Amino acid sequence: MPANKKYLTKSPWLRLGKILMGTVGGYVVMISFHLCLTYIWPKENVIATAFFTGYVLWAVLLLWAFLEPKFWRLCITYVVLALLFMLPYLLNQ
Repeated sequence: MPANKKYLTKSPWLRLGKILMGTVGGYVVMISFHLCLTYIWPKENVIATAFFTGYVLWAVLLLWAFLEPKFWRLCITYVVLALLFMLPYLLNQ
């Protein structure tokens, strides 16, 4: 059964934007989240668990980029999450 055309993305630029935002933005949020965790737990433990949790978190954020219907809301959410997670690092500098 083919997909309903009204649910498909019409613009190739929007599709490319979601792919890039999901890939790069998800990676930035994932890195900033683990950077925030280094202020709670020892760095060695965070690095060891980041090998496993990093891929899972990045995959969830990548999937969420395609589930979010509004591209601007996706961009704002990723920027706010990244800044929120980087806040302890930025305040400490």
